[in-house]
Amino acid sequence: MRKLIAAAFVLPLAAALPAAANTAQEIAAHGMIVTIADMVIDLNFTPDGKFNGMDGAITGTWRVDGEKLCTTSNLDPNETCAEYPKDKKSGDSFDLVTPQGSVPIKIK
Repeated sequence: MRKLIAAAFVLPLAAALPAAANTAQEIAAHGMIVTIADMVIDLNFTPDGKFNGMDGAITGTWRVDGEKLCTTSNLDPNETCAEYPKDKKSGDSFDLVTPQGSVPIKIK
C-alpha cells in the first residue's frame, strides 16, 4: 500500500503555467484528492516544487516532465514519475493507472 500511495503522489507543477496547461500542471496548480483503500488524501502543491498532505504527514517535492508528474516523498525518497491522462482540468475526476493498481483522482 505504501508504494500505491507513493505512486499516487507523482504530482507536478510548472513555475509559470502556460495558457493550455496539461493535467499534471492543473494538479500542481489546484491540488488533488486521492482515494486509496477508502482513505481520502487531500494533496496541496506549492510553486517552489513542494507538496504536502494529511496535515503534513506526507511531504515531498514535485516536477512536471511533459505529461508526467514526478515526485519524491517521505514515503518514497526515490523519484517516481507517472503519466497522467491528457486535457483534464480543475473539477475533473479520473483513474490513474499505476503498476500497483488504479487510483481515483480528483483535481481540486
